Amino acid sequence: ILALIAFICIETIMECSPCEGLYFFEFVSCSAFVVTGVLLILFSLNLHMRIPQINWNLTDLVNTGLSTFFFFIASIVLAALNHKSGAEIAAVIFGFLATAVYAVNTFLAVQKWRVSIHQQSANDYIRARTESRDVDGRPEIQRLDT
Repeated sequence: ILALIAFICIETIMECSPCEGLYFFEFVSCSAFVVTGVLLILFSLNLHMRIPQINWNLTDLVNTGLSTFFFFIASIVLAALNHKSGAEIAAVIFGFLATAVYAVNTFLAVQKWRVSIHQQSANDYIRARTESRDVDGRPEIQRLDT
């Protein structure tokens, strides 16, 4: 929501002289909103369960990490190049708020990713132990008996 509000604030600006910072902020806020929105819909409707080949915890981690980084850079650039208009100041404030929220989400995504890695390695260990029990420990005796 904060990315959308930042995008709306930046879209209300009618004039700019060095527009590069404004365009960069606009791109970052729109991209973060769209990608995060798509992931939110996938997770909310459990559509991610239909594609198990993708590591969704890692996908969420990469999205939040990159959004944090780019929102931080774009907010700093816009803060340095703004013309003290109300819309630019509001966009910078919402940009830094979005950065903070994405940073918290990145922290939570790292924890969730670590837990999933530990569970996967434990499951691999259990599967390997189960498979080793299924194999007869003395195959040479069977050959002599047959």
